[in-house]
Amino acid sequence: QVQLVESGGGLVQPGGSLSVSCAASGSIFSINAMGWYRQALGKQRELVAVISSSGTTNYADSVKGRFTISRDNAKNTVYLQMNSLKPGDTAVYYCNADVLELDGNISDAWGQGTLVTVSS
Repeated sequence: QVQLVESGGGLVQPGGSLSVSCAASGSIFSINAMGWYRQALGKQRELVAVISSSGTTNYADSVKGRFTISRDNAKNTVYLQMNSLKPGDTAVYYCNADVLELDGNISDAWGQGTLVTVSS
């Protein structure tokens, strides 16, 4: 099995910055894409950013230029640096990873979510 544990998040004022991280552990052979999704109250979960194992990134239009996704393959960890935060960024942020496990199974793993609240 694979576990994703997120950290960071919290309350920040509009215009502020926040960073969240997510570490994968367990029966991991390799990790392909890692990403961050978010779900605001009453809305569907949406992709925020994704990064491939080679470092190629993609962002939702709403966060381009403000958020930066990165990863440390040696630590099986993905990061999301969020700058110029807006109230509309308030959501639960979920980490996701496509994992090739040691037994050959492929897992679509999710973290438990961390709340980011942007408010004055």
